Amino acid sequence: MKQQIILSGLGGQGVLFITRVLAEAAVLKGLEVLTSETHGMAMRGGTVISHVKVGSFSRPLIRSGKADIGIFLHPRGLEAHQGYVAGQDGIYVNTDKPGEYHGFDATGLAARLGSPVITNLVFLGHVVETAELFCDERTIREAIEKISPSRQLELNVKGFETGFKGDL
Repeated sequence: MKQQIILSGLGGQGVLFITRVLAEAAVLKGLEVLTSETHGMAMRGGTVISHVKVGSFSRPLIRSGKADIGIFLHPRGLEAHQGYVAGQDGIYVNTDKPGEYHGFDATGLAARLGSPVITNLVFLGHVVETAELFCDERTIREAIEKISPSRQLELNVKGFETGFKGDL
């Protein structure tokens, strides 16, 4: 299986954590994985982009129009990074506004859980449930359990499972 995924968001939204989760899930499945991220301007409110390539690839960066899936934690990333995704069908956006993409209000759901900090994992749960990813819910959960700090583990798993189910 080969899959190219881009993740986009604003600094502090957890793009890099989700990148680590996806990479760990690939390792758990015995798949090759390459990752790369650009996050220099994130501290100034800029966008962060991360590339995840699962399978046999020689270079870590995804070329324009070649990503199978785009995971956008903030709609602002669409303008900057939508061009990486091969088609509208593979675009997943954390938003409550309709558009030519798969929208899901992970921010609202995380707020109702009382923890906006897990928006990224709520959204990842939704993407795992609705997209055709290289792995399943069980593998992602195992990756989250493996890399989450112990003090954050229970909340991270709860956020992911809530997004996977789509509601509280």
